[in-house]
Amino acid sequence: MSSTVMCNRDTLQNVRIEPRRNSIPPTQTVTAKHLLAYLPRPQPESIRYTPYTYKGAAKSTVASMMIAKRASLIHNNFNYTICSSLPSSQEASPSQTHSPCPPSSQALTLTKQDPLQQQTIRAAPPPPAEETPVPQPLHRSRHLKRFSSRWQSRGSTSSNNVPVSVLDKQHSAKSHKKRCKLLGDEPSSHVTASNLRQRYITKDGKCRVNLGPIKDKSRFISDIFTTIVDLQYRWFLLVFTMCYILTWVTFGGIYFLGAWLRDDIAHVHDPQWKACFQNVDSFLSALLLSLESQRTIGYGSRMVTAHCYEGTVLLMVQSILGSIIDALMVGCMFVKISRPQQRAQTLIFSKHCVICERDEKLCMLFRIGDLRESHMVDAKIRAKLIKSRQTKEGEFIPLEQSEINLGYDTGGDRLLLVEPQTITHVIGESSPFWEVGAERLKRETFEIIVILEGIVETSGMTCQARTSYTEDEVLWGHRFESCISLEKGAFRVDYSAFDKIFEVQMSRLSAKDSSSAKEQDALF
Repeated sequence: MSSTVMCNRDTLQNVRIEPRRNSIPPTQTVTAKHLLAYLPRPQPESIRYTPYTYKGAAKSTVASMMIAKRASLIHNNFNYTICSSLPSSQEASPSQTHSPCPPSSQALTLTKQDPLQQQTIRAAPPPPAEETPVPQPLHRSRHLKRFSSRWQSRGSTSSNNVPVSVLDKQHSAKSHKKRCKLLGDEPSSHVTASNLRQRYITKDGKCRVNLGPIKDKSRFISDIFTTIVDLQYRWFLLVFTMCYILTWVTFGGIYFLGAWLRDDIAHVHDPQWKACFQNVDSFLSALLLSLESQRTIGYGSRMVTAHCYEGTVLLMVQSILGSIIDALMVGCMFVKISRPQQRAQTLIFSKHCVICERDEKLCMLFRIGDLRESHMVDAKIRAKLIKSRQTKEGEFIPLEQSEINLGYDTGGDRLLLVEPQTITHVIGESSPFWEVGAERLKRETFEIIVILEGIVETSGMTCQARTSYTEDEVLWGHRFESCISLEKGAFRVDYSAFDKIFEVQMSRLSAKDSSSAKEQDALF
């Protein structure tokens, strides 16, 4: 068994120099210093968002190298101790072939010729076990002692002919468990660039655009009705409740202040006293008077009498203000509950968009459907392409919107949405996909926004449903399966086959290249 040893200068001086022999020098042991050239390099930009297996492999490689380096340092330290403790007579003896530091002229030659190779000298196996253990030298540093005791178990494991690959597998398994723990005990998910890409509109139609800080917020107050309706339900209910509570408390305080100024509180039990606010002896009774007056409850024990004009005017103001609050809050509640966005939940779109040939033309297809029996009136469909580009002058236009023709000139965009409809976009010269083929589709970065608008039959309000398709959700060479069948007396729609597609054999050329090929075939 060979190991890497380091002998001091005194030991090398006592070695008897032999003449150089014309033989092949022994094989040099590769140390950690030589392995520095084989350490993994930083990953390029193209695989930065590759699966975690690349990172795990790199980490496990470094870990295995560090383990091998630490094990070799332990063996070096052991052999160095034996070599330095032997007497000079034994070191100079040429008859001992099992010495830890053999008197070889080749070792001296390597020391003189290459300073890098003087650290790696082939040594014989360690001395037999029956020899008395030699105590360690006192000049060992505290750091080396701590290092040796820490990695003694790993050094003994490697000396028992345990391959480093086992340690590598154990380290990779531990790192994999740590990654799974960080990911929430989920299976290893592949983080690709498409998963990290931000969508413009989600599949359920929500826009992922956050508005920055707006300085002039007074514009929202001018349109208070829309502002209240657009609030979330928790804030809307808070505003709804506080509008009534504040008016009740405010007018209750005014009633209590009027009763205190007119001295009605002190004469509450005097039948001869002409009170303006009858039976108001505390703030709580004044609050009850305000609540009964605004809600027109009128139990009869508390009232505003005709002995003062200010009480009558105050009651009129509260009644008018209460009616305004009722109209505003009830109107906002009705509009918020009956918003057409809830109707859009029953309008569905296919998960994928496919590209295939129809009537010898390259077409892009997707499917829409309505789950309710009450149909959409005057339904219209349109689509937008969201793609950033750079002009010829060097200007960068982020998220540029371009129109995708879905039959606007022929009326194909107006739908009778009784059963699921397959919407067709013919890829012509005016289409943004005119030069896009199967291979280029994989390299493109875009998003298709589909907008369906119509009038809700029950409420007469306009409803809009949206979805989007990224480049990964556009499949080349696929078609939709039919989901309509004929039954006795009616047609049956099978929504379980709404998203089912199948692959077809077709050319992978773009519409432009296919048109050019057909023209060349016609000429020849």
